[in-house]
Order: sequence, then structure tokens, then C-alpha cells
Amino acid sequence: MSASDKLFEIPARPGPYRFKPSQTALILIDMQRDFIEPGGFGEALGNDLSHLRVAVEPAQRLLAWARAQGLRIVHTKECHRPDLADCPPAKRERGLPSLRIGDPGPMGRILIDGEPGSDFIAELTPAPGEVVLAKPGKGAFYGTALGEMLQASGG
Repeated sequence: MSASDKLFEIPARPGPYRFKPSQTALILIDMQRDFIEPGGFGEALGNDLSHLRVAVEPAQRLLAWARAQGLRIVHTKECHRPDLADCPPAKRERGLPSLRIGDPGPMGRILIDGEPGSDFIAELTPAPGEVVLAKPGKGAFYGTALGEMLQASGG
């Protein structure tokens, strides 16, 4: 039995959680500058960024642990093409934010792939070899290959 096939156990409630690292992935969802840093889309929506920042340190610890265990790491980021062809008008027009998806902001165009704001916060930058999955909406399975990728790895 290889090390990656070994059953791993961590304490949990109501009972221990057992898994094989080779069949397990840590998925970090949308830890992007546009959502967490001042000047981004999260702030434009009126979110209190202090509530988001508190998740960063525990996510860093979890990411370090998952890397040490050899788990597959997937970082998702919600973003759109520069021409917004993958952003439905209803999504862009939703609510009354001070900035909308695609508008110029302090970190480039809001939630546009390749712009500084759509990148990951420094504390949770993907390492070489980790999967970065761009997605056009909130769900990580819609419009992406995440399901197929997890199935292929037995996860």
C-alpha cells in the first residue's frame, strides 16, 4: 500500500473522519482580492470586509496542512472574460452595487480574468502544480471541469 493509499484519520464530531489523501481534495473557494480587499467587488456590494478577513488565517492553516498531507489543492476564482460574453446581463445588473462586474475599479476591471482584482489574495496564492479553476458563476461545478477532475482522481 502506497502512502497516498493509506487511510488518514482526523478527529471530528460526531466521530472521526477517515479519508485517503489520494482521493481527497481541498477546494478553496474564491479567495480573491476583488472579494476580500478594499476597493474590490465585495466592498462595492456593501460587505463588511472584516467578516471576510477573519477566514484568511484559518484558511492558511488548513492549506498548509493539506499541502503537507499531499492532498490535491483546487483554488476557484469567480471571473469573466473581458468581453463579458460569459456574464449574463441579469447577473451584471443585479442589485445596486457602486461598481458592477466589468467596471473599472482600483484593482482593474471588477471580476475580469487576468485583472489584479481577480487574482488571489497574497496569503492564499496557489503553489505550482495546484489547480486554478476559473468559473463564470458562484457554483464551482457549473461551466467547469471540476466534477470530471474529481471523478478522475477517485474523489
